[in-house]
Amino acid sequence: MEAEVECFPRLRQVLFLFCLLAQTVAEQVYIVAEERDSGSFVANLATDLGLGIRELSLRRARVILNSNKNHFQLDLQTGDLQVNEKLDREELCGSTDPCELQFQVLLEDPLEVFRFKLMVQDVNDNSPVFPEAKMTLKILENTPPGTVFPLKNAQDLDVGINTIQNYTINPNPHLDVLTHRGREGRKYPVLVLNKALDREEQNELRLTLMAVDGGAPPRSGTALVVVDVLDINDNAPEFTQPLYQVKIPENSAIGSLVVTVSARDLDTGVNGNVFYSFFYDDEDISKTFEINEITGEIKIINILDYEKTVSYEVDIKASDGAGLSGKCTVNIQVLDINDNAPEMKIAKIISHIPENAPETTVALFSIQDRDSEENGRMICSIPDDVPFFLKPSVENFYNLMANAALDREARAQYTITITVSDLGTPRLQSQHNVTVHVSDVNDNAPTFSQALYTLFVLENNSPALHIGSVSASDRDAGTNAQLTYSLLTQDQATQQPQGQGPEQVDVGALVALDAASGQLFALRALDYETLRAFEFGVRASDGGSPALSGEARVRVVLRDANDHAPRVLYPPRNGSAAGACPELVPRGAEAGYVVSKVVAVDGDSGRNAWLSYELLQATEPGLFGVWAHSGEVRTARPVSERDAPQQRLLVQVRDHGEPPLSASVALHVLLVDGFSQPYLPRPDAPAGQAGQAGVGGLGGEAGQAEALTVSLVVALAAVSSLFLASVLALVAARLCGRGGAGAGAVAVGSGCGVSVAEGRFFPAGAGCGGVGPLVDVGGAGTLSQSYQYEVCVSGGSGTGEFKFMKPIIPDLPPPFSGKELEENPDFRNSFPFS
Repeated sequence: MEAEVECFPRLRQVLFLFCLLAQTVAEQVYIVAEERDSGSFVANLATDLGLGIRELSLRRARVILNSNKNHFQLDLQTGDLQVNEKLDREELCGSTDPCELQFQVLLEDPLEVFRFKLMVQDVNDNSPVFPEAKMTLKILENTPPGTVFPLKNAQDLDVGINTIQNYTINPNPHLDVLTHRGREGRKYPVLVLNKALDREEQNELRLTLMAVDGGAPPRSGTALVVVDVLDINDNAPEFTQPLYQVKIPENSAIGSLVVTVSARDLDTGVNGNVFYSFFYDDEDISKTFEINEITGEIKIINILDYEKTVSYEVDIKASDGAGLSGKCTVNIQVLDINDNAPEMKIAKIISHIPENAPETTVALFSIQDRDSEENGRMICSIPDDVPFFLKPSVENFYNLMANAALDREARAQYTITITVSDLGTPRLQSQHNVTVHVSDVNDNAPTFSQALYTLFVLENNSPALHIGSVSASDRDAGTNAQLTYSLLTQDQATQQPQGQGPEQVDVGALVALDAASGQLFALRALDYETLRAFEFGVRASDGGSPALSGEARVRVVLRDANDHAPRVLYPPRNGSAAGACPELVPRGAEAGYVVSKVVAVDGDSGRNAWLSYELLQATEPGLFGVWAHSGEVRTARPVSERDAPQQRLLVQVRDHGEPPLSASVALHVLLVDGFSQPYLPRPDAPAGQAGQAGVGGLGGEAGQAEALTVSLVVALAAVSSLFLASVLALVAARLCGRGGAGAGAVAVGSGCGVSVAEGRFFPAGAGCGGVGPLVDVGGAGTLSQSYQYEVCVSGGSGTGEFKFMKPIIPDLPPPFSGKELEENPDFRNSFPFS
């Protein structure tokens, strides 16, 4: 019996609506005779379904049976449904008539299910068989004519017209046979006494009983009936009721009492003893039940199974000791219990689905329960925390589908537990796990760990130096996550040297990027003084199709190395020019008198360009000192008459790099007696007062001899001429040495004095009255501060001070005040003067 299944409330309405949507065809019935050979033609499904042969193959059609045997096969080349193995109707359906087999034809792509029913026709391949080859019947001699004596019926496994139709016996004057039909439809023979028996005339009759079926040709079976004529026993056993109806659960224990039948006999003695037995030996009944021949108790001797046999009809015979008997029928109804869990069969499963696919069928399965009524009604469910749902199909088929597109990066695998539960008491359920793997698609672009990478590189690096790396990640997997790095070739590295505008440099000539690892290498040595920093873009592309990419910026900052020694701008160091124009210091100079200033620059930066000045050698130790931070050369003590007239100072300029670099320059100083500024009278001074002063600041008393005055004038003129010649030689040597490469115009004024302002020399005019044309001695470097000095003999100074290399920038404060010197002992100690 096919179980009725219900998976959701209001199943009838849901199935009705779904059947309309599924567009399935009406159930079609085929008829095939049993015992057909394998390969026999049943029907052409392609024609009946309205499909072409090629379409049948493309849509992957197959036959699904409700049984575990493959009775049929579908030829996809012809569309024919063929017998796969011989059909035995008796094995398939037993006594059930008609014998129906249901199957479905499943078209997978697109999904469609068609229902079919196959009727297996019976052929007359079984002959009637009596349970006993010999039956003995005892009849009293005084039995009146017309008395009926039931006989054991024959069994025929065929059905319909091919089963037993009538019984016959060989002709005799006393007995005849009639064919009766029972309530269950079976036909059994009955002997009818036509004429009274006479034991004295004949005590035994031997009759041949024949059972004939309705086949063509008919088949028959025979049994021998022996009739013993007994002496008078005029009372046969009679049952208290002709029909017993019993209901018993299928899980009843072996040995359980089913029913007790009872019969009585009015005779006494041996003729009154009653014995119980099954009326005929049915194998199914004799293996399931037993009867106590004395008490009439019927008990279970084997396990009952509702799914195999729903009811039993047992005929009971009560016989007395004289050979008379009676008959009753016991109808046993087996009650179903919920002893079968629901079953699920997977018809189709897709284990891998792409993450960007919309609603997708993951699995197609069917469910069934062999129990009946509420015990056979079923419901299906899956967990709520998965993005899948169940969609009912036809004939208890379900689709397991994804709600929407999945995200592999959120979850790459799902294990869905499908639970099928019946509605019996207690409820039984079965579970089946379906594992779904989410395939990756390229939906995530690579992402760099930083939007801007800053790399620091020390200049003068070796070529192919590894300077850093960039790193990106991709949430995809496999080829979609394989990254390739590249430079953005359209980018240009931008440099901006000091004092110049921005300049474009090809980034491909500076760095190389490893496409697999993202490591960056310098292609050549970098120069901090030429290129302080540059920036370029990098891209990471994945291996997907189409490929996705991400970008980041890389800024390379060069660190300065101490690769430039200080360069002295003043005094110049070109041969004897410096010696030809010595610094002039009057013999009467006091301590702190500014002799000159050493001006130097350094092409590096930071600490590498911090310069300090130191006096290495001096002709007269202790007479001169150098300011460590400004390079000013001053007298450390008053100049005395004992000091040598020619002094040579060796000044070293050193930077603060690691290791420090240095340069030195020689400074020549002449100590001049009586060297001072000429006295220039004020406009409002008396004429006589102006005439009292001597030239060169050497005014003597009115009584000096005229010869001495002339000698001093000549000496002063000679010294001035020598000084002028030295300046001209120095300027000529500088012009010839530079050859015009970036140097500005050089103009020569009177005397050897020069002024320096922002890397340019200014020849001082006579009497410090003005500044001449500029002479650019900066070369490739510049001074960090602007200085301007005058070289002249100052006039109008009461002290007669010799001013040489003295700053004339009016707004520039002195490097350090006295208070600062007191607060900064380091600076005070570096200055050699008190």
